[in-house]
Amino acid sequence: MHRLQVELGERSYPILMGESLFQKNLITPYIKGKQVAIVTNETVAPLYLEQLQAQLTDYQVQPIVLPDGEQYKNWQTLQLIFDGLLKAEYSRKVTIIALGGGVIGDMAGFAAACYQRGVNFIQVPTTLLSQVDSSVGGKTGINHILGKNMIGAFYQPQAVVIDVSTLKTLPKRELSAGLAEVIKYGLIADSDFFTWLEENIEALKILDTAVLIKAIDWSCRIKAHVVALDETEEGIRATLNLGHTFGHAIESHQGYGNWLHGEAVAVGSVMAIEMSMRLGWITEQDRNRAIRLFIRAGLPVAPPEKMSANDFLKYMRVDKKIIDGQIRLVLLSKLGEAIVTSDFSTELLNAILSTNYEQLLDSF
Repeated sequence: MHRLQVELGERSYPILMGESLFQKNLITPYIKGKQVAIVTNETVAPLYLEQLQAQLTDYQVQPIVLPDGEQYKNWQTLQLIFDGLLKAEYSRKVTIIALGGGVIGDMAGFAAACYQRGVNFIQVPTTLLSQVDSSVGGKTGINHILGKNMIGAFYQPQAVVIDVSTLKTLPKRELSAGLAEVIKYGLIADSDFFTWLEENIEALKILDTAVLIKAIDWSCRIKAHVVALDETEEGIRATLNLGHTFGHAIESHQGYGNWLHGEAVAVGSVMAIEMSMRLGWITEQDRNRAIRLFIRAGLPVAPPEKMSANDFLKYMRVDKKIIDGQIRLVLLSKLGEAIVTSDFSTELLNAILSTNYEQLLDSF
């Protein structure tokens, strides 16, 4: 088992990762009290709920099973969590366990932040995307019809327990979506990691355990370091959002759930990388390396055909990085280093939003 720490003073917590961790009773040390609510969804529950409950025989356990999908990441579904907690007559000593992907983790964490003004919370992510990204760092929340993740709270878990065995039941499309966030870490923070991913992407796609654990560990170490420096995204943490401003616009425009988050992030990252190249900050060779790696990971790299520049701008104007009405983007100052900037012209932004990426990809 690998262990690393998210250093946040009194709110520091471990990330535990390895294989077959559900059988090793790693969760109970982080439970407070005797009441446990397991928040999961209709897809994950038949696979792992019973295994998790088998470790909790000394507790009063209430499963709360939600519908599966990004389209359910809303107030109505969030209320189902509160309904389950209140019907079980759970106190503020309850521990909420999020068993599932990013949607479950975000909603269960937001519910934990709100229920009786804050209760104990443990992340047990079951998708690659949630294991390397959304389960770490305390971002919780729900979507609004006008913008993704616009309602939420920073609320840290007591622990994150990552069992890579859960990835064996993950659909290939979901695995690829997770790889988008893994690639992101190499692009924004570690060119050596990016090169390693180029060499090991095929092993990741066939779920080589040793390679998976190394990729997850490397990704989590980068995120844990950034979160420790900037927990509430006042500065450097915003660089973790490479591709997200464009990507969230795609998700919102296309309808939540039609594009997976990682798919939209991959396309958004390509757009940000193209912009970085046109600004002269990265080379054409580096742009091409990045696009090829996304393609090899099985990800889309061109935005929806019928999404116009105005469609993008409508949703980008409610992005969380906007300050005083000014759009700011995460761009690459070089391969392995990112900045948050508004240092670009309106003309360049419009050109990026209007580029025919399918035509660009004809050379790949």
